[in-house]
Amino acid sequence: MPLHLDSARRQLAALRSGRTSSRDLLEQYLRHIDRTNPGLNAVVTLDAEGARAAADRADRHLARTGEPLGALHGLPMTVKDALETKGLRTTCGSPDLADHVPDTDADVVALLRAAGAVVIGKTNVPTLCQDIQTCNPVFGTTKNPYAGDRTAGGSSGGPAAAVATGLTPLEVGSDLAGSLRLPAAYCGVYALRTSRGAVPVVPTRGHIPRPPGWLSSSDMLALGPMARSAADLDLLLDVIAAPSPADGAAWKVSLPAPAEAGLDRYRIGVWADDPYCRVDAAVRALLDEVVARVRKVGATVDETTRPVDFAAVDRLFQRLMYATSSATATDEAFAAEVRAAEGLADDAPGALYLTSRTMRHRDWARADEERQRLRARWAAYFTDHDVLITPAAPTAAVPDQTSVPTPQRYITVDGVRRSYFDQTSWLNLAGPVGLPSLVVPAGRTEDGLPLSIQVIGPYLADRTVVAVGELLARVLPAAPRPQALTG
Repeated sequence: MPLHLDSARRQLAALRSGRTSSRDLLEQYLRHIDRTNPGLNAVVTLDAEGARAAADRADRHLARTGEPLGALHGLPMTVKDALETKGLRTTCGSPDLADHVPDTDADVVALLRAAGAVVIGKTNVPTLCQDIQTCNPVFGTTKNPYAGDRTAGGSSGGPAAAVATGLTPLEVGSDLAGSLRLPAAYCGVYALRTSRGAVPVVPTRGHIPRPPGWLSSSDMLALGPMARSAADLDLLLDVIAAPSPADGAAWKVSLPAPAEAGLDRYRIGVWADDPYCRVDAAVRALLDEVVARVRKVGATVDETTRPVDFAAVDRLFQRLMYATSSATATDEAFAAEVRAAEGLADDAPGALYLTSRTMRHRDWARADEERQRLRARWAAYFTDHDVLITPAAPTAAVPDQTSVPTPQRYITVDGVRRSYFDQTSWLNLAGPVGLPSLVVPAGRTEDGLPLSIQVIGPYLADRTVVAVGELLARVLPAAPRPQALTG
């Protein structure tokens, strides 16, 4: 396998041993991007000269000192176009930001650079990250690496497609409503939504769609690593799990080690299907296979587990998500929403959206109390279980519906038409309470699309879910590899 298509760990080992240089590795990536990206549209802004300069600096530093710059010394990688990059255009897919060149890095990008990463360019997102497929008026549509008529997911569709096809070894995605994990599931790669409590494990300042210059972000937004293996996820997690610069003088992030060493030692809950969000036959068969294979290696498996009320969690998640999304609305637009929400019947179309967007602070405080009680229920569940395995999505990657107005979009599950947004319902279980959640690719559909599962763990057990993902990969069916990695 060419080095640029190998794991991030092996690339870093080659860089540190001198078997290759950062500049040589970068040129391999640039050639691969030149060949592969035109049919994919995952990398939308390329900074070849800036990357060459950074790679040359890394090579000179290693030659002069014999020491790497950091954990990612000289490793080329891309960055999601929602994360601000100093001196490099960051649009978040919005025409209003088409010429936006930040003068500072997002906190997580600063961590990448401090660890020695070489930023190649930016990967595509939907406009202001507000869709679960990836298309925008600035750069167009990112295609799924396995089938051009299927979506790559969103909002981290560009990052997921780039990782899957070897345009980058690693990425950092953002996740509010499955924006990191859904594209990972559709593109057959690993992705970790990191823990989030009062503050996130990975700092979020500099993430758009909060406008450039804002210091705050949604209280459910989490950033996390994306890679082609769980081991590479762990590598990147070491770099980006850190306090914000304002807290760095006194705080550090020290995530606990995995709970157990072997899969046979884990107590695993499996929530394979639910009337609230039915999965299709292929996904259900995969979950049945997970149960059989995990039980075969000696793990304790609980198939009856139902830690929370699915419908109640999903409704709470939507209320909190819509509430936080109103922060950046203009005064005029928000006033219009307040007027529209007044006297609206609970079952009226759009009522949940409007009443949540315009709720009083007292109502938000009560919703937040409901969230804390939900957090306590999850904590109690994890006293008897180490992790919970669920579907990642009801189906494999669905057809791209870029040309269809959002209200008219839908998915089909075993021949039944379903809500477009059912794609993220299983992922939303972890969102409101900030639990670490890992997408693990496993197996394929009859027509070759990747399938995935979700592994949820206790708050701050990020390393446990990554370790479980790595152990599961040894016993579950292998996910397919796209042609860009095999041809």
